[in-house]
Amino acid sequence: MGHPARKPATYADLEALPEHLVGEIVDGELYANPRPAIPHARATSRLGARLGRAFDDDDGDGPGGWILLDEPELHFGADVVVPDVAGWRRARMPELPTTAFLTLAPDWVCETLSTSTEALDRGRKRRVYGREGVGHLWFINPTVKTLEVHRLDGETYRVIATHSGEDVVRAEPFDAIELPLGRLWER
Repeated sequence: MGHPARKPATYADLEALPEHLVGEIVDGELYANPRPAIPHARATSRLGARLGRAFDDDDGDGPGGWILLDEPELHFGADVVVPDVAGWRRARMPELPTTAFLTLAPDWVCETLSTSTEALDRGRKRRVYGREGVGHLWFINPTVKTLEVHRLDGETYRVIATHSGEDVVRAEPFDAIELPLGRLWER
């Protein structure tokens, strides 16, 4: 005897989630996780602030040319994903839309790994990002203090660098500046 067919998750399922959960739909399946732990949030916030000052600030102190957003809701067909941080080159998205979500794939995504999200981030979400043409994918892990830099090659990602600990790195597509990793892990 077979299992009954499962009905694909809908946006109404996402809207019905309690506010303390972050919901996503990938391959028709609903994923709901609690807001991240403080070390996860801290590393993500520090990364966004550092990159934002250099690439998404109008004061002219850095190379500029990007729009960076924390936890944007991205709709790609039936998939709804919420990366920790995402960035679009201003040449592709000169102005921010006024909608609650975006359908234009980012040029860069960063997922901050945690025990509860790592399998989804490295598996199904990575495949969605590849299918949608996201050129660069980063994974940061505040527990083991690593940054993995991936570049899209066709529809799959190739690891081009892995950095750890207190390294000061240049990581594409933001290699115009140095990124002191130790600042991401500080508490």
